[in-house]
Amino acid sequence: MNYNTILNEASNLLNISNIKNPRLDTELLLSNSLNISRENLLLNLNKKIKPKQYIRFIKLLEKRKKRMPMAYIVGYKEFWKTKFFINNSVLIPRPETELIVEEALNYLSNNKEKKIIDIGTGSGCIIISILKESTRSKGVALDISKNAIKIAKINAKLQQVDNRIKFINSDVDKYNHDKYDLVVSNPPYIKKIVISRLEEDVKDFEPNLALDGGNNGYLELEKVIVNSANILKKNGIFIFEIGEGQIHHVSRILLENGFYINKISKDLSKRPRCVVSTKY
Repeated sequence: MNYNTILNEASNLLNISNIKNPRLDTELLLSNSLNISRENLLLNLNKKIKPKQYIRFIKLLEKRKKRMPMAYIVGYKEFWKTKFFINNSVLIPRPETELIVEEALNYLSNNKEKKIIDIGTGSGCIIISILKESTRSKGVALDISKNAIKIAKINAKLQQVDNRIKFINSDVDKYNHDKYDLVVSNPPYIKKIVISRLEEDVKDFEPNLALDGGNNGYLELEKVIVNSANILKKNGIFIFEIGEGQIHHVSRILLENGFYINKISKDLSKRPRCVVSTKY
């Protein structure tokens, strides 16, 4: 059986299972099974697959039919300008979270040495992306999950910034050991009741710890804001992600904790998504 026949048959199966982008997913799964690039696959559609490769492909296809996210199946997710190692211990990086990196690099554009902390680092994609371009800065990656810290360490080593990151397994409430120029965070901000209504790809596979913002969606957001006020230097910058409809409440909490808002960046859907604030 050649690659083209496999792609056609498998994409039809995913389509029947109501998987979004069935053809793209099938191409990525097959190229992963063959250990070649997607571009190489598409240039060799008439080539025949080997039995062991086909068995591996079918196993991956079955996982996708059960709604397992592609990032967990193939073991990586592209974010900012690179690929990050991913498993189900960490939230899958989203394109909108790149706004945090973009705004952080705007602040760090003079490339002076700055101390940065990433609260709830997960895969480490935010702090690692920042440090790769802000080459004189140093950072702390904080997460309550031991498994998340393990993944972040792997990614830091792969991206060759591990010598500039300190990893700390702790809740932010229990960490107050230094003062920072910049705090970045993508905290859990989804209401507990809403999680059960999310797509199966998310609710059944991604870590609840990285999604659940409590009954009102603000439990972790408020915790991060309050603690950021304690660990930021005067005139330090705090950049973080929020969910839909949260900007007004978040603005009030920021003001109550000694911050003023510099900028609110919107995602591709024109929703407020990334808040840039300064501690006064």
